[in-house]
Amino acid sequence: MTASLEQLRRCHFAVDLGAARTRVYVKGAGLVVDQPSVAAVNTRTGALIAVGEFAEKMTGRTPDYIRVVRPVTGGTVVDIEMAQRMLRQLIGDRTRRALRRKPRLRAAACTPHDADPLAQRAAIETLVGLGARRVELVDTLIAAAVGCGLPVERPEATMIMVCGAAATQVAVLSLGSIVRAERIPVGGEAADAAIVQHLRHQHELMLPSQSVRPLQLALEGNGLTPQGPEVTEIHGRDVATGLARSVKVDTAAVRRAIQTPLTAVLDGIGKVLRDCPPDLVADLADRGIMMVGGSALLPGLDQMLRQATGMPVHIAERPELCAVEGLGAMLEGRIAPMVLDPLSA
Repeated sequence: MTASLEQLRRCHFAVDLGAARTRVYVKGAGLVVDQPSVAAVNTRTGALIAVGEFAEKMTGRTPDYIRVVRPVTGGTVVDIEMAQRMLRQLIGDRTRRALRRKPRLRAAACTPHDADPLAQRAAIETLVGLGARRVELVDTLIAAAVGCGLPVERPEATMIMVCGAAATQVAVLSLGSIVRAERIPVGGEAADAAIVQHLRHQHELMLPSQSVRPLQLALEGNGLTPQGPEVTEIHGRDVATGLARSVKVDTAAVRRAIQTPLTAVLDGIGKVLRDCPPDLVADLADRGIMMVGGSALLPGLDQMLRQATGMPVHIAERPELCAVEGLGAMLEGRIAPMVLDPLSA
């Protein structure tokens, strides 16, 4: 599966630094942190005011001297110092003291499939700042496949789609390795932006950032399919007057607005399948696609992919936790590497 599987067993904790949420798994303790990757800073003093869920609630509601920042974008750390400060607060003093007592503290981290050396270095420096003496990097696609229980070690094809906030990664795995992979710069944030732009252009309504997710939840049931609810009432601010206003939105138009950026995901899936050997594609005709990641829960996305590809599409039981759970399984030694015995002479 990965050349560093033995080193991963020696790691003491693992971090999944995502654009939307940060998750930390401690060996022997399980998942200890699952919070939004957000921090609020006082620009006058440089003091950290809040992190995680409380900082996310402050988005768009702060005075001028408080800035809400996201130190991770698209799975890549863009502000190492802020990411370290955020992680220290999220992990807590008690867990940090327990980790510091470990001799030669080792850590593991997820990185996107096509992460460049600078992005990998940023992830390593972030965890080194927390006291790690050695950092092992694991491909997010491999970690997510392990976390959702796919038989990645077998000589058969499995297809996984990691639906993140900023990007979507699609890959075909076999024999513990990635055969073909593609990263599409479209994720849950693109769907949110499409909803905001639609309401601004069609209804002259500015939607608060905290209201996008409830609108998506209103589409649940049959989600992106035409059988969903016909009308949804939305509250926002009028573009011209600046006053609060409510409008009744045609959800069919919202569904069409969401589908527009998602066509790039379909193109990425098609490219991966075209580049795969025919034998592996034949395997996928029966097994289909496994969706993981927080944006996999976008209402109706699985049905849309099923109709476009003609393949079975499944959503993992806890899709948002698959990557960190996969890292945890590697740390705990629950994954055994496949051994290929050389042929005897």
